[in-house]
Amino acid sequence: MGKLRKKHNWKGRQQSDPQPSADEEKTEVVVELKDGSILKGLDESNALVLPSSKSKKNKSSLPPISKKKPLTKKQKKELQKVLERKEKKAQRAEILAKLAEVQLPESELKLLYTTSKLGTGEKLYQDEDSGPKISSVSGANRKRKWEDDDDDDEEQKAEESSDVDTSSDEDEDEQEDEVNNTTDMSECKETSSVCQETKREVKVEQDGEKEKKISDQEKVQKKPSEPAIFIPVDRSPEVQEARLKLPVLAEEQVIMEAVRENPSIVICGETGSGKTTQVPQFLYEAGYASDGRMIGITEPRRVAAVSMSHRVAKEMNLPTQVVSYQIRYEGNVTSDTKIKFMTDGVLLKEIQKDFLLQKYSAIIIDEAHERSVYTDILIGLLSRIVPLRNKKGMPMKLLIMSATLRVEDFTENQRLFRTPPPVIKVDARQFPVTIHFNKRTPLEDYTGEAFHKTCKIHRMLPPGGILVFLTGQAEVHSLCRRLRKAFPFRKAETSEAMRKFKKAKQKKTSLPRIDLDNYSALPVDEGDEDREAGIGDEEDGDSDLDLGDDPADAEEKADGSIPLYVLPLYSLLAPEQQAKVFRPPPPGTRLCIIATNVAETSLTIPGIKYVVDCGRVKKRFYDKVTGVSSFKVTWTSQASANQRAGRAGRTEPGHCYRLYSSAVFGDFTLFSEAEITRRPVEDLVLQMKDLNIEKVVNFPFPTPPSTEALVAAEQLLVSLGALEEPPCTGRLKDMQRAKLSCPITPLGRAMASFPVAPRYAKMLALGKQQDCLPYVIAVVAAMTVREIFEDLDRPARSEDESSKLNQRRARLTQMRRLWAGQGASLLLGDLMIMLGAVGACEFAGCTPRFCENSGLRYKAMVEIRKLRGQLTNAVNAVCPEVGVFVDPKMTPPTEHQVVCLRQIVLAGLGDHLARRAQGEDLVDPKWKNAYKTPLMDEPVFIHPNSALFKTLPEFVVYQEIMETSKMYMRGVSAVEAEWVPQFLPQYCHFGSPLESPSPWFCSSTGTIRCHRSSTFFRVGWQLPAVEMEYPEGLERYRLFAKFLLEGQVLLFKHSSHLLSNPSIMLKTWAKLQPRTEAFLGPLVSKKVDCREALHSVWKTEEKFLLTAYCQWLPESVHQEVAKNNATDS
Repeated sequence: MGKLRKKHNWKGRQQSDPQPSADEEKTEVVVELKDGSILKGLDESNALVLPSSKSKKNKSSLPPISKKKPLTKKQKKELQKVLERKEKKAQRAEILAKLAEVQLPESELKLLYTTSKLGTGEKLYQDEDSGPKISSVSGANRKRKWEDDDDDDEEQKAEESSDVDTSSDEDEDEQEDEVNNTTDMSECKETSSVCQETKREVKVEQDGEKEKKISDQEKVQKKPSEPAIFIPVDRSPEVQEARLKLPVLAEEQVIMEAVRENPSIVICGETGSGKTTQVPQFLYEAGYASDGRMIGITEPRRVAAVSMSHRVAKEMNLPTQVVSYQIRYEGNVTSDTKIKFMTDGVLLKEIQKDFLLQKYSAIIIDEAHERSVYTDILIGLLSRIVPLRNKKGMPMKLLIMSATLRVEDFTENQRLFRTPPPVIKVDARQFPVTIHFNKRTPLEDYTGEAFHKTCKIHRMLPPGGILVFLTGQAEVHSLCRRLRKAFPFRKAETSEAMRKFKKAKQKKTSLPRIDLDNYSALPVDEGDEDREAGIGDEEDGDSDLDLGDDPADAEEKADGSIPLYVLPLYSLLAPEQQAKVFRPPPPGTRLCIIATNVAETSLTIPGIKYVVDCGRVKKRFYDKVTGVSSFKVTWTSQASANQRAGRAGRTEPGHCYRLYSSAVFGDFTLFSEAEITRRPVEDLVLQMKDLNIEKVVNFPFPTPPSTEALVAAEQLLVSLGALEEPPCTGRLKDMQRAKLSCPITPLGRAMASFPVAPRYAKMLALGKQQDCLPYVIAVVAAMTVREIFEDLDRPARSEDESSKLNQRRARLTQMRRLWAGQGASLLLGDLMIMLGAVGACEFAGCTPRFCENSGLRYKAMVEIRKLRGQLTNAVNAVCPEVGVFVDPKMTPPTEHQVVCLRQIVLAGLGDHLARRAQGEDLVDPKWKNAYKTPLMDEPVFIHPNSALFKTLPEFVVYQEIMETSKMYMRGVSAVEAEWVPQFLPQYCHFGSPLESPSPWFCSSTGTIRCHRSSTFFRVGWQLPAVEMEYPEGLERYRLFAKFLLEGQVLLFKHSSHLLSNPSIMLKTWAKLQPRTEAFLGPLVSKKVDCREALHSVWKTEEKFLLTAYCQWLPESVHQEVAKNNATDS
């Protein structure tokens, strides 16, 4: 039949026939035969019959055979855990004995101070990931420490549960004995061997784990324990008492724990909490300035850096050589400096010289909430510098301090900080401030609303200073004038005369009319201050108590019985005028400060109890496409509004009266947008390229600027020559990437060393010509410092002041004409006026009296003087051979120098070119006397104060465009049309070379020159034809061959013996002549299109062009030409 097919799982079905024991065989036979009498129909001869079901009952009386199964993975794990815990218990006594050896005796422990738990256990500052995670034998994560009680409970539970599955070692031995009595020996041996192998594996793993743990403990013990460093500071008792009242002092331990355990932290504390003055002292006392390194603190304003350094030095009782400052133009830093206050730009310059900032052990970025451009750049750079320092074993700490809780840009930005820094909140020393909203929001006359609200507060509320927030300088002066007129303050009056005047006034005082809708039955002393003033009652809207002063006649009635001491405050105000707000007001008067947002966070004014907030702010906005800057009044943010309200609660409970409704407040943005998103960034891009950050797009900005702004910045820098041009061919994606990663040029590195805008830096780089550098430095300094002339158009307080202002205006106009000059000097325009003003001020010694008489701002002229010195040093560092110096007796420039200055200004401000409106535009009356710019459709105008207002040149360049009632150009200078294609070829589109005049060979330069017409930029302004080098191409090689054969490039003896006229090189049928192609081919292959290139080729190939040239000559002169060539070589 053949082979039988094997069935499924035949190996498993094969019965193993081990040698059965004699007892088992005997038992089976007895069962079968004994039961044979009971079985019906069976005899002894049929011994293979299966037993019946009844035989099973008899079989049940025998002891059951229990077969031991191999341990499962789960059972092995449970067994391993039990063994591990037993091992730990066995080692516990040994560990305790070792600990007892190094433990202090109780007599010494009693002598220790009870604050031993500080910094350990339950810390005030808790970190989420505290300590490393330790893996157990099985691989699951377990806690670092096992508490004794929990250990015992868990072991009991584990042992009880393991009894069911696996049992312990002793139980296993007993079970194995029982199994041996009932099971066969082979099965018992297998089971015991499995158990023994399991035990060995567990022991091996436990030993390995013990060795790991011991090695880890040794590593921890080997790490040297650093003792706590404390640098004593000898403060005066008065200072120490004042410090203890600051809220930030209560958080010292929390802050220092966070600094110790994290490379970067964020501290949030409102203005007045003391963080700026105290946190540097915390770091100093903790030893961060002890190893020859410094603590650096950056401030966005120069005034803050100087004043804070003096304040901290006074508090710590240290000299200014130890606590110093460094700002743009000055500083007192020495080799002994430990704490250094500086502006953001100073630290950015230091990063350019030393990227790792090895002099510093800690950097504090103060006022980060203001989100200034340089603050954002610094935070991005430091987020990379801190990890680098840690890798190199030179750890540095970064502390970011903010007055608001807007820290998501720092903590939630994964590109900035991979692990979010902890945020520490410091409560401000803040008294409760009651907020009062208007029911109606004045959209137009908010200054009038502020005036009425201030009048009501002054007349009816208890004593306390008033702080009014407005948007600009003009509004501040206007409201100051109205309030001074309404509540005149007479300086000559004594306090006694004032009392008599008040008593007389009280007798004649007329009762105010009472609005019955707002009448209160409560006496005045029982009602609150809101009812008393009649302001801010939400239910009744404005609930303005009619005080008898209608808006129409409010300004006419002057009430001298309650004088108001009114002071203005804005950033351009003279320093001595700004200092008045910190002095106490004269006796018998109430202080009232009319301020812009400079008083929001920068300054803390004492004695303020009432705040009037108009809810607006004036900001400079830049058009991303046109670059036009305009100041616009917009709603402020909720964070700024809360900052303003907080000014009222510094010394006592206060009130904030908001001149807008709560619904309008709800529509405010939560925070002000970062400055980097509102301004051009070409200066930042250049600085970052100088730091070798080529791909600025990938830089970790806290708030990145728009891609359009970055593209515009790179395009401008490429046109200025600061960056290399991106490739114009290749794949589209590669070209787009290259646009945002252009490398910096040597000119760009020189420009980056000057602390001015890139356009002005280009002017400085070109200023060496005709000894113009001192004038260029003076003009650039004046253009960089804004508002050098005083604003004399402000309203006057009185007739005397009005006459004085008129005289000063006339004087300033006369001085402007004098500084502008005549003829060629006049064409330099506003820049000539700036140059003349700087020169005259320096000649007079830059005195306040001269500045006041000439209509100049003394503060601006001092800044220009300092900037001139700084720029002079920077220029000498880049070009030592120039040797320029600041000459206080600088003479006016000559005519040639003025022309050169105009050309330099054109090269720097090339993208700011404007052309006077032509005939087609003059049809519209709005284009009368207007100018057109390449990027704008709207007309722009020369400002009436400009020196060129009446001249109206055809082409001008401008410093900037300011949008007020019209678009006005500032800093205007006239340029010639033929200069544009010469100095701004990157902005021009050139046509083909003109046939008349025909191209010619320039013997001085050794190149081919021609005239070409051009148009400017996208607007297509036609520019006059200018002389320039012939464009590259085959035609230039043809022309060079023609001039070479004619003997214009080199004097050839045999030029008169040529077989053909060289002009045939330019003919369309020139290819038909073999000699033309033979002569042109080598020139093209070697790229010889000028005299210099020809000489360089002849140095390597002596017989270059010899054969081709001989084809143009008769054979009779070939040998002579060859001999001449050999002798020449």
